[in-house]
Amino acid sequence: MSLSELRVFGRSGTPISPLTLGTMNFGEGTGGPPGAPTGADESIRIIHSALDAGITAIDTADVYSQGESEQVVGRALRGRRDDVFLATKFHGQMSPNPAHSGNSRRWITQAVEGSLRRLQTDRIDLYQAHRPDYNTDVLETITTLNDLIRQGKILYYGTSVFTPAQLVEAQWLATTNHLIPPLGNQVPYSMLVRANERDVFPITQQYGLGVLAYGPLAGGWLSGSFVLESGAAPTRVHSLPGRYDISGPSSERKLHAADALARLADKLELSLVDLSIGFALTHPAISSVIIGPRSEEHLAAYLKAADVQLGESVLDAIDDVVPPGTNFVERDAGAIVPSIEFAELRRR
Repeated sequence: MSLSELRVFGRSGTPISPLTLGTMNFGEGTGGPPGAPTGADESIRIIHSALDAGITAIDTADVYSQGESEQVVGRALRGRRDDVFLATKFHGQMSPNPAHSGNSRRWITQAVEGSLRRLQTDRIDLYQAHRPDYNTDVLETITTLNDLIRQGKILYYGTSVFTPAQLVEAQWLATTNHLIPPLGNQVPYSMLVRANERDVFPITQQYGLGVLAYGPLAGGWLSGSFVLESGAAPTRVHSLPGRYDISGPSSERKLHAADALARLADKLELSLVDLSIGFALTHPAISSVIIGPRSEEHLAAYLKAADVQLGESVLDAIDDVVPPGTNFVERDAGAIVPSIEFAELRRR
């Protein structure tokens, strides 16, 4: 696999690169401490380097740095917009006003205008519902997105971390109401986050949906920082509550799996990034893997990984460490459904 070997995005017939540049780390600021947005100037350099290297798809969202990421992308794409498959998202709250969020017709029609303005473009190639909205009827959402296609403001629309039932419902509602159905779904996928192999991927393949897979490094767990040394704690310097809490049994199993995968990469004389990207690109349901570099150095490592090809024996070894269809922690699915998250929905 290489960046020159384009893949068709679902049933659209649109070819895109196997890597998509994710821009969650990009902002208008001048950079800052770890975790802060990459400054605008460096972000633009990263975008240009990615495009020059052969990446043809960019994914952003209105909520990333509260619109700043979209602004940076818009600046970077001046004169190159027609060469890029441009995806963005709506749903997240964009002001202190809670009405400025969600998947309602009222908000989507406002949100798309803001994204078009910030991106300095007349159309969005793929407009995605960033998360399900349990307060809005799905038919209202897809009818609104269908209207935006008719108006020429978006070309396709999709979803992100929708459950299998929600994916099927959206397709059924679109078909029965003579609407254009969703074209894509964005999901987390990595060697440590594999639950989507059970049902989401078969459904996307059945309906011809393109899949953008994010988090190939599992939120840093596959960065090489989670390595056990003589029973010591992981070597990751900082810890985010919840995501990197290893006190629970599920996270402890995840830690040992990350360590085993790092050792497998060493045995193969690959970096863990190489192994992680190579794995994510292997699944036939995946259209493109989203990478999120914070620097040009990070980008170079991701680009190198796009050339990695993993044989059957390597994939079998990965399956031995993390069986197909496995998620260690519920939150790794990207969103926790209300029926699991809220106790009052499970008890009389």
